[in-house]
Amino acid sequence: MKRNEPITHLMTTDLKTVHAHQKVSDVRKIMADNGFHHVPVVSGDKLLGIISASDILAISVQGVGSDEREMDAYLDHQFSLESLMHKNLKTIEAGGTVRDAANVLAEGSFHALPVVDGSGKLTGMVTSTDLIRYLRDQY
Repeated sequence: MKRNEPITHLMTTDLKTVHAHQKVSDVRKIMADNGFHHVPVVSGDKLLGIISASDILAISVQGVGSDEREMDAYLDHQFSLESLMHKNLKTIEAGGTVRDAANVLAEGSFHALPVVDGSGKLTGMVTSTDLIRYLRDQY
């Protein structure tokens, strides 16, 4: 196994991002349509936060039927993306290694790690699934 493999070799760079003022229902649809579990929230190139499918699923929705339009109307009326997203993020520099990412992800209760360059610009993301696939491919 390569001990100092750059994180850039396994991170996802073709990211879908959302902005903080986007509707929660739009983000829910992006996740559902693309099979994503995490989406970075940005302003231009600057990373502001991250929203996960778990954040949206954790919302208590009592009295709302199973109709998707009704659910989306409720989400958009009751919540803002900015209020749901995680703002105090752990990130990894683009010059980091797979081991660095594994160490950070192993410490936390999150499963996605944004990759940023020296100026804080979002350049990619690595997930715990990416690390598991990387490990699988080593054997």
